[in-house]
Amino acid sequence: QVQLVESGGGLVQAGGSLRLSCAASGRTFSSRAMGWFRQAPGKEREFVAAICWRGRSTTYADSVKGRFTISRDNAKNTVYLQMNSLKPEDTAVYYCAADFALLREVPSKRVDLYDLWGQGTQVTVSS
Repeated sequence: QVQLVESGGGLVQAGGSLRLSCAASGRTFSSRAMGWFRQAPGKEREFVAAICWRGRSTTYADSVKGRFTISRDNAKNTVYLQMNSLKPEDTAVYYCAADFALLREVPSKRVDLYDLWGQGTQVTVSS
């Protein structure tokens, strides 16, 4: 079983940067696609970015494309989300999640395909 712990959130001014990390435990981390999602107050959880198990394929929400970069280091059992040019509308709790399937080559944007979730880390962007 994979357990996930996010870190790196905080308060930043608009235009600033943050790097989120998600440390995973468990033997199957390196075989699973990983995703980042976020949830703002009063809104549904939404997809942000995802990366395939080998790290060769990534996909992003249109709202973050060109500003955010997802990456992973399977040797360290960690997935990252580099967030640049942050905007107030990026304010949310950010969650990392592990795909329920193994060896998925094309990472999915579907929240229902991710069955393991971290506790979340708050990102607040001030204007």
